Amino acid sequence: MKNDEIASIFSSIADLLEIKGENPFRIRAYRRAAQNIESLGRDLSGLSDEELLDLPGIGRDLSAKIHEYITTGKIGAYEKLKQELPESLLTLLNIPGIGPRTAALLYKEYGVRDIDHLEALAREHKLASLPGIKEKTEASIIKGIQMVRRYSERHPLGSVLPVALNIRDHLSASSPVGRIEIAGSIRRWKETVKDIDMICTSSRPGDVMRSFASMPDVKEVLMRGRTKSSAIISGGIQVDLRVVDDESFGAALSYFTGSKEHNIRLREIAQRAGMKLNEYGIFRESDNKKLGGRNEEDIYNVLGMQYVPPELREDRGEIQASMSNELPELVSPADMRGDLHCHSIWSDGSSGIEEIADAAVRNGYKYLAITDHSKGLGVAGGLSEEQLLEQIAEIRALNKRLKGFRLLAGTEVNILNDGSPDYDDDILRHLDIVVASVHSGFKQSKEQLTNRIIRAMENPYVSVIGHISGRLLGGRDAYDMEMDAVIDAAARTGTAIEINAHPMRLDLTDVHARVAGQRGVGIVISTDSHSPSQLGNMRYGVSVARRAWLEKKDILNTLPAGALLKRLKKRQS
Repeated sequence: MKNDEIASIFSSIADLLEIKGENPFRIRAYRRAAQNIESLGRDLSGLSDEELLDLPGIGRDLSAKIHEYITTGKIGAYEKLKQELPESLLTLLNIPGIGPRTAALLYKEYGVRDIDHLEALAREHKLASLPGIKEKTEASIIKGIQMVRRYSERHPLGSVLPVALNIRDHLSASSPVGRIEIAGSIRRWKETVKDIDMICTSSRPGDVMRSFASMPDVKEVLMRGRTKSSAIISGGIQVDLRVVDDESFGAALSYFTGSKEHNIRLREIAQRAGMKLNEYGIFRESDNKKLGGRNEEDIYNVLGMQYVPPELREDRGEIQASMSNELPELVSPADMRGDLHCHSIWSDGSSGIEEIADAAVRNGYKYLAITDHSKGLGVAGGLSEEQLLEQIAEIRALNKRLKGFRLLAGTEVNILNDGSPDYDDDILRHLDIVVASVHSGFKQSKEQLTNRIIRAMENPYVSVIGHISGRLLGGRDAYDMEMDAVIDAAARTGTAIEINAHPMRLDLTDVHARVAGQRGVGIVISTDSHSPSQLGNMRYGVSVARRAWLEKKDILNTLPAGALLKRLKKRQS
């Protein structure tokens, strides 16, 4: 958690410095350090001064600040900045279209300090008089504020799951727990979650509650009882912990995993069968005899149902499928043979190709595609045609040395406004895989964006459409397009659609991924990694596929490399 906190502070320092109009090189240094710390696979707290200095983008000044935070819980330079500018200004940067310069302008001209003040000015049409802001911009700002508020009570799964895992591990190591599991919407792998629910067993619940209340990241204890406690931790997340009897653990885990609608259906089935179901177990109504509850499977077995995986418990047909023994055999992380969307130092990644390959081998993969940005994305160091051909040659040379593993030569091309990729076909034909993505023009009309993506799918060299809706959880809504038409076009052209596993994207959504799977569209799950440690995000993409009822046969990168390449090349013939 220290890594996340330090990365967040460095990012905030960069934002505040930019609002002040400070040296851009200094601002970039903080941003780069924040990105590298976020993707670091090791805990900063355990690193020596020498090891800190060996990290990319960390010099003596930033190393000293990291050490200062670890030892004192504060960074003096950050505290000083917050005295010069209100920290609440940073909340404005969550609104799409408002960058540091606009935030500085709003603060200077109107003293805007928070979202409420900004919304009032926008609704009174007082912003349009400022340079660079028009009436249309005011409407966009109001829409952006509504999006920020929509996400204010929920947190992206990718930011909460690591925290929940840390709490579970802390309690396992520091208190006398027996079985312990994360429950709630986290266990169902919903893309956003409201709070953290945890269930455990213990013969000494008082000791567990004391350990929970004294965790380092607890900011406020809301309630502390013998078997239930609630606390607010860093980041404003509420954590609820319950201690239950071992004989009721499975029933409690089922009950608090939810969803509400799924639980209601289970109770209805129990009632019709002369039973009652609650967090303590499943009982025969006539004599209150307990029929099960120690394990989750007990509940479904007693009701004559298949066990329903947590990801499916949303009342979307899983009850009927379970009762008729027709639940799918969901894809699992172990089924994934490779990653098909990764960036290296050739564009905006942090590592060389060989280093990424080594990390992929450690992850148990058999292949990995290098898909650096194309020439149209200069801000991300996109490759010219000459650079791409040079990279292809490097990949082919590396493959001669690699044993039992294969690098695929690829690219992530920009889908231009007319739907064409920003490399010509005579370049694309040299590649193993072409991921095509929209990186600009998000505000085009629904018709324009829909036709643009369909046109890209009609290019025989485009293998996959990446992060198809362009959304960033809590940062940018999906752009407006006709997803049904796009999925139909993917089925018609044989183009695969990506489930982007980056925790802030999770794009394709589970709902649309299920529709695509039902229509026979090939799905790939890729991490869009910009550092080797981000390869571990594959589990988030697999969770989307599981929530979409997808099986191993539905996911292209569960295939061996030869079969995958044959599938990708098929549409070119």
